[in-house]
Amino acid sequence: MMSARLSIFERPRFLMNVLFVCGRNQWRSPTAECVFRDQAGLNVRSAGTSASARHRVSLKDVEWADIVFTMEKKHRSMLVAEFAEALGDKPMHVLDIPDEYRFMDSELVEQLREQAGPLLGIV
Repeated sequence: MMSARLSIFERPRFLMNVLFVCGRNQWRSPTAECVFRDQAGLNVRSAGTSASARHRVSLKDVEWADIVFTMEKKHRSMLVAEFAEALGDKPMHVLDIPDEYRFMDSELVEQLREQAGPLLGIV
């Protein structure tokens, strides 16, 4: 009789889709994407709420995400106003990180790891 156990290569893998959102998708959310993109079990994207964002958050981004992190309350409010139905009951977390950091600033990286890491199961 064959074993019902699956090898590690046959087991389905769950990847959590994580979306980080700031205003212009210039410094904070792209930094978060870089910090967490190589973490096992995560697919990570970043986007911005501003019309001038490098990558403006879209319905497709929101539908793709399993969890959404915004840098400020105003970003969360904008997402809820524009994508309430697509957000449904997805977990959303406001990190309260002000727009005063450059891309990959060490303080920004530390804040992201301290605040988002535990919520993503990364300690």
